Parts: sequence; C-alpha cells; structure tokens
Amino acid sequence: MGFTPRFGFNTLILSTVISISLFTAGCGGTKSPLASNTTTQPAASPTPVPSPSPAAAPSPSPTPSPSPSPAPPPAPSPSPSPTPTPAPGTQRGQVVLVVEENHSYSSVIGSSAMPYLNSLATQYGLATQYYADTHPSIGNYFMMTAGAIITNNDSFTGTVSANNIVRQLLAAGKTWKAYEESLPSPGYIGPDTSLYARKHDPLSFFSDVVNSSVQKLNLVPFTQFATDLNASQLPDFSFVTPNLQNDAHDGTLGQADAWLQTNIAPLLANAQFQKNGLLIIVFDSTKPIPATQPTAAAAWPWWRLDRW
Repeated sequence: MGFTPRFGFNTLILSTVISISLFTAGCGGTKSPLASNTTTQPAASPTPVPSPSPAAAPSPSPTPSPSPSPAPPPAPSPSPSPTPTPAPGTQRGQVVLVVEENHSYSSVIGSSAMPYLNSLATQYGLATQYYADTHPSIGNYFMMTAGAIITNNDSFTGTVSANNIVRQLLAAGKTWKAYEESLPSPGYIGPDTSLYARKHDPLSFFSDVVNSSVQKLNLVPFTQFATDLNASQLPDFSFVTPNLQNDAHDGTLGQADAWLQTNIAPLLANAQFQKNGLLIIVFDSTKPIPATQPTAAAAWPWWRLDRW
C-alpha cells in the first residue's frame, strides 16, 4: 500500500542580391589622292577633304544599383498559454482518514454486521484492489503515513525521522490533527493505556511531531473531533483512530459499525464538508493476512499534495 510543453519557434529570413554587368564599344575612318593638267594653269586649289568627324563614343550606361529585396517582418513568437484557473469545486477540501482493524474485504463488504459502512460503499466508492503490506498492524500504519513499513514490532517506541505525511503537509502549508479515541490528553506520546494503542497512532512517532511542542499538540483525544466539526475548524487532514473496542480490533464488527454511524454520519451531513471533502475508511489488514485477500476500503490513501 502506498501511494509532478513548451514550444519554440525559429524564423529564417533570406535576402537575395542580383548583380548586372554592362559592356560598351567605339569605331573611326580616312580618305586621299589629287589630279593635275599639262597646260599651266593655276593650280586648282584642291578641294579640301573634310576630316571625318570622329564618332562620339557612347557614354556607358550607369550600372543600376540592385534594389534589395525587402525583408519580411519576423513572425511574432506566440504568447505562452496561461495556466487555466481551476473551476470552483475542483480543489480538494478536508480529508478525513478513519482506520479500522483486522478484517478482510469478504468479512466486511456485504456483511449484515456492518449495514452503515456497506451503505457508504454502495452510495459512494469502493476500492476492490486495496491490499495490506504486512502484519502486524504497525507496519501498515507506517506505510499509510510514511510510505514505508519502518517496523513490524508492535512494541516499537522509537522516533521516526523518515519522510512522512506530517512533513509533507507542513511543507505545503496544510493543517493536520490526529484524533485518537481514549488518548489520555493532548500531546500524549506515552505508552498504551487500556483502550488506546500507540501503535495505531503512527503520527505520534514522527520526529516532526515528537520534537515540536507545537505539532505535538495536534495529537488530540477524539472528543475534540465533534467540537472542531461543529465550529468549522477541522484541519486539512484528519487521522482518526477509534479505540480498541470500536475499531473492531477487540470489539465486534457491529460495534465498529455503530461507532461509524454515530461519529461519521454528522461529518457527511456537514455543509462545509459536503462541498469538496473526502472521507476514507480503511481496515488496516486481515487477521491473519492472506497473500491475495484484499482488505476492506472505501478508498485508498495516497497523498498527492500537488493536487490538493
């Protein structure tokens, strides 16, 4: 289980220059002899032979300067298309993830023990290819929130510094809370109590929470959920864990279904949540976990904050 076109334009302009050469030529001529008589007579004045007028050399025609071909105006680069503004209602609103325990798809979907959950699956969406990653529970909780199993030790008490949903939410400017039923007090990161199991509260292990006095206070008892809902103050992301009796870990499927109807029906009836909220209900794994048996889920939690 686990879940970021440009166009370039080039314009080529060709200019052609035509050269013309002109050639010119010239020509000329002469003429002679004179005659005489035996009788002495005054010699006749010879008729002067007119000198031929030299032919005027034609003036060479000036070579015309070539007219440059006008350059076509450069094609304007198209303006980039503006990023479309999302239509109202396409932004994802508040996300609420509710995690139940240890039951397979076949034991939940179609079961008469869970009429309310089945009504939600029929009316909204149902994930039929949603599988657990490991067993026992703690590794699946970490996979949902950190994208890695981290550990399969249900007694784990360490601090997890791996990248996680809290870190991503804070980086995106989003708000969050973990609503944990039977949590002794806000900010509690101590051991299990009779009904509260820290292994079902994965956000309480992350260094982003453990090492921050501010973020730690986002771990709150589930009683705060109804208060925040009625005051329109639910965070962007809510991680909801019923206690061991109400999540079907120690109690029955009927108990879990009654808890969902009591506490989730008001969420679905909330006008603000109805605008664009997302409710996800999952069972963490089967018990025991078979290799090919999907766990029950109303959707799958894979965080794409760039689309939120």
